[in-house]
Order: sequence, then structure tokens, then C-alpha cells
Amino acid sequence: MLRVSKLTDYATVVMASLAEDPTAVHSAFALAERARLELPTVSKLLKQLSQAGLVDSFRGVNGGYRLARAAEQISLAEILVAIEGPFGMTECSAHSGSCTRESHCGVRGNWRRISDVIEAALKNVSLADMLQPSKRPKSPALHVALA
Repeated sequence: MLRVSKLTDYATVVMASLAEDPTAVHSAFALAERARLELPTVSKLLKQLSQAGLVDSFRGVNGGYRLARAAEQISLAEILVAIEGPFGMTECSAHSGSCTRESHCGVRGNWRRISDVIEAALKNVSLADMLQPSKRPKSPALHVALA
């Protein structure tokens, strides 16, 4: 089964919470309450999202977090990479040289093609799209790129 991790799912929920009021600065505590997640988890996610340039962080009494760009300009692929690292369906499709069988593997190239198609689909779904679940995202058909 193909799934994103719980942390990536939670990061999307936190980002959607920020996108609901994009000009406000939200505390980690308020975001944790809104998302119904544990504060340590939300704090960890916010740190990773900040390091990836997806959220801006502000220190001080009125500090907190807000989106670094408009929700329409942030893709699901960016959120996934911020939490999980480089995109790849298999280890060798994400990192060259990570498998001893790489030089004589007959399927590596096809896994890379599949990874590219899925990554392209995730790049075409914005955070703003996720705020409107009844609206169909503009992601490309996966089978077209595999042809």
C-alpha cells in the first residue's frame, strides 16, 4: 500500500490550519489545539516546515508561525519533501548509489519514472486545493505520464 507518513499527513493539517487565516501569526499551542494534535508533534513539524521555507517563524511574546507564501503557491510535494526528504518510491529512485544491485537492476528506471509521475501529481495540488475538499485537484492523470 502506498501511503504518506503520519507526520506528513499531520504537517498538511497544520499547514491547512495556517492557510485558513494566512495573515495571522499562530502559536504552536493554538495550532496544536486547532489540529487536535500533541504540542511536541506540532512543534517538531513547524521546525521542519520552517527549515524548508514553507512557514515563517517569529520569536517573542507575540511570536508564532504563518505561511511563508500564499497557499496557492505551496504544493503538497513541497510539504512531503520537507517532512520525509527527497521524493522516491524506492530507495534507489530517491538516491543514486544506495543499492548494491543498482548496476544490474532492470526495474530501477521504471521506478524512477513512476516516482516522477507521482511527484508531478503532488506538485499540481496546492495547499489551497486541500482547503476545498469538494473541489477536484488539478492533478494530471497518472497513466498518461507512464505511457
